[in-house]
Amino acid sequence: MLNLKYLFLCFLIVPIMVYGQRDGRSRESFNKGWKFFAGDNKDASKAEYNDAWWRALTLPHDWSIEGDFSSFNPAKPEGGALPTGIAWYRKSFIVPSSSKGKNVSVVFDGVYQNSEVWINGKLLGKRPNGYISFSYDLTPYLNIGKWNVIAVRVDNSAQPNSRWYSGSGIYRNVWLETAGQLHVGLWGTYVTTPEVSTSSAKVVVETSLKNTGSAAKVTLKTFVLDEKGKEAGRNVFSQDITGNTATLNQEIQVNNPVLWSVDRPYLYQAVTEVYDGKKLTDRYITPFGIRYFSFDEKKGFSLNGKSLKILGVCNHHDLGALGAAVNVRAMERQLELLKEMGCNGIRTAHNPPAPELLDLCDRMGFIVMDETFDMWKKKKNSKDYHLDFPEWHKRDLEDHIKRDRNHPSVFMWSVGNEIREQFDSTGIRITRELVSIVKKLDQTRPVTSALTEMNPEKNFLFQAKALDVLGFNYNHSKYDSLPVTFGHRKFIASETTSAIATRGHYDMPSDSIRRWPKDGKTKLTDGNADYTVSAYDNASAYWGSTHEETWKEVKKLDHISGLYIWTGFDYLGEPIPYPWPARSSYFGIFDLAGFPKDAYYMYRSEWTAKPVLHILPHWNWQDGKTVDVWAYYNNADEVELFLNGKSLGVKKKEGDDLHVMWRVKYEPGILKAVSRRDGKEVLVKEVKTAGKPAKIELVADRKEIKADGRDLSFVTVRILDQDGNLVPRADNLVKFKVRGEGFIAGVDNGYQASMEPFNADRRKAYNGLCLAIVQATEKQGSITLEAVAEGLASSVITLKSR
Repeated sequence: MLNLKYLFLCFLIVPIMVYGQRDGRSRESFNKGWKFFAGDNKDASKAEYNDAWWRALTLPHDWSIEGDFSSFNPAKPEGGALPTGIAWYRKSFIVPSSSKGKNVSVVFDGVYQNSEVWINGKLLGKRPNGYISFSYDLTPYLNIGKWNVIAVRVDNSAQPNSRWYSGSGIYRNVWLETAGQLHVGLWGTYVTTPEVSTSSAKVVVETSLKNTGSAAKVTLKTFVLDEKGKEAGRNVFSQDITGNTATLNQEIQVNNPVLWSVDRPYLYQAVTEVYDGKKLTDRYITPFGIRYFSFDEKKGFSLNGKSLKILGVCNHHDLGALGAAVNVRAMERQLELLKEMGCNGIRTAHNPPAPELLDLCDRMGFIVMDETFDMWKKKKNSKDYHLDFPEWHKRDLEDHIKRDRNHPSVFMWSVGNEIREQFDSTGIRITRELVSIVKKLDQTRPVTSALTEMNPEKNFLFQAKALDVLGFNYNHSKYDSLPVTFGHRKFIASETTSAIATRGHYDMPSDSIRRWPKDGKTKLTDGNADYTVSAYDNASAYWGSTHEETWKEVKKLDHISGLYIWTGFDYLGEPIPYPWPARSSYFGIFDLAGFPKDAYYMYRSEWTAKPVLHILPHWNWQDGKTVDVWAYYNNADEVELFLNGKSLGVKKKEGDDLHVMWRVKYEPGILKAVSRRDGKEVLVKEVKTAGKPAKIELVADRKEIKADGRDLSFVTVRILDQDGNLVPRADNLVKFKVRGEGFIAGVDNGYQASMEPFNADRRKAYNGLCLAIVQATEKQGSITLEAVAEGLASSVITLKSR
């Protein structure tokens, strides 16, 4: 559909998007003003194409999450059972005359996948990898002072191409960058701190310049600023540039540096000003941290000279009901919940993350294993990245390293996860090649790969003798013998556990371990009809372990630098152990809505010094049923359990126990646990028998949010009886109404086999809970959320956006 009057119509149907340079460099969000069409159209790349009838939206955007679950969707339940396909995005914008003679580029943080980009009908290029950030120079093709049209085709139709939910679309942020002709190139600074002590640090700043103009006399002024913006050091350097590129190095001394750590993640900034003669042409800011660390063969990991066990989780990139579309607050909430549990590490399984996740890890103090590939030349799915690896792996890996190498939270590069070349000699060559690519760009961090083959003679990635740290997935019973089997190398448990659970569901007895399924060929036959898994920590996938089984090993072995648990949060796709209609994972310590499962309290009792006493399960059972009662606790010697005031005995952890248990004949009433240390009471926790559902309670994680069009409040919906007790099996349908300056961005309840859509104004509670995610508009004011359900007293909560 062509229309030569389209450029005029743009003024009538969309806001005028004007972008231009300010002082030195501008980096502006390019997320607003896009048009979207689900389907293919061969004319959509043309500037004059009429997209007036397309849907208007703001990026980031994941079109898959908007669809319905179906076993017929080509991504299959393993990929989240949501639709994929082909779609187009277009945006019209003006670059003002002040940008004439400047360099203008567009940066995509991530497009899933097979993106092709046009500017004013000119094809700029294609990037198949859906997780890689990339940029295009728009300068030669722009109409300065006039309308320009950028078009993006996204092809996620070839399925299955992922072992988990990928999302579809321009699902990460997009930026328009404008700088002078002499400017810092894409990800063009590299900050290292080769000499660090408490009294001083040497900061080395390598700057890669691009020059699209004539020969220049460049002056590079770099300032190091502390967190308060106070100058901590500077370097001024001048040099003539005759070619298109140049790399300059500067050294800056910082006295009495504040070292970055997981407890005090202190950040500096390197501010680089580029002058052509006396004219400022670019101003580029690089956040960084000053710290030193080591991996030791016998003692494990240390940070700034102090031993530290890495207590990490693996996470996929989806954000539950929000899908794959990047939202900083949603990621921050996940990290806050993990930090409260005592977690200090994140593995970006199994691909490069959104840049904002690493920004958050920098600010919040996490040790990141930054991973690039889930497969190399050998496939895991028929349409996955193995098809693109031969042509694209070098470019993708280089771009990944250059983008992320200034983040102080990044401590390791991982070039692969359970790579199938591990089992043949091609793994030797490819491992050496990939490690070499990394080392040319960054020699300050070790390189690892997540391995599964425990026989060194059969592990060809190990035989490459290129990996600095050996990462092993699962096989926790063999951790103690690793120094004997593989020699005195540096080790980390790169992926562990794969325990499975459904929040709030309990099967008896609890003291026998289940492997569901029992192997890779046998279908699960003894599972539950409602697709649940018991939340007692007694079930795992056949290749994995319970939470306690693995942690007991890792905590006592100094040579294991730490672990990354599979996973921090449930994620869409990979619904092991069940087939359809299960459509999301059971592996998380938190469910898909972000509600903690009971294992959370085991980790919190082990990983933090904060007093913990948690008893499970709920206390609504059939009269006379034998119920296993567990207690997780710390900072105490013992726990005494009472039922309706009668003591059921004192229990103490023995040996390497991580919990205590009573086998109790059920009677309704109050189950109370008391923890004591040296005979003195530490904590008291009660679980009461709940009556029938009577009312709704709304609890917001934050009552005041930013009026920026992106900020979120996660509102927990609790179904209570008339006395205020959570009703543990309540499944009432809750309907939501929002008034004011906000809207519902998604709803969820954490149940892995729910067919309810995420984009809705209602949700059934699951085991007493569900979630409403409220998003602010760009106008400040009040946001009122009302929740109603048939037969229950309704509830209203008021939020503020500012």
